[in-house]
Amino acid sequence: MSDVRDIREGDRDAWRRLFTEYGDFYETAFEDRVLDGVWAWLMDAESEVCAVVAVDEGAVVGFAHYRQLPDTFTAGAAWFLDDLYVQPAHRGSGTGEALIDAVADRAASDGGGTLRWITAEDNLRAQKVYDRVAKRTTWVTYERGT
Repeated sequence: MSDVRDIREGDRDAWRRLFTEYGDFYETAFEDRVLDGVWAWLMDAESEVCAVVAVDEGAVVGFAHYRQLPDTFTAGAAWFLDDLYVQPAHRGSGTGEALIDAVADRAASDGGGTLRWITAEDNLRAQKVYDRVAKRTTWVTYERGT
């Protein structure tokens, strides 16, 4: 299993490669402006978007992007795991669970609340991990461009 830590400036190239692979997985080619924009958020201490990375033998092998948001059902904090990616060679090693646990620990230490995320309906391998570490909900997700 990999060690998990907060993302650092020196992780830029590895993160960019992994985030591009993540986009490829979801059949999305990220433009440079998107990669640069997300990286700027991650490096901005005032940004709502945070990240942790999984490191194995000095190499970044996965990441999780997350953010805090208000929860209108509790009038308290909630957390959203926006993106989670582990290099294929490291899947099945507990790295995905370690990333989720690290985000949950950070959320708990910063006021707690519910941690939520979504995944593609056909992402069955990830769902096996998610079913072990969290409760599957009955919510249906919609999206609309503006």
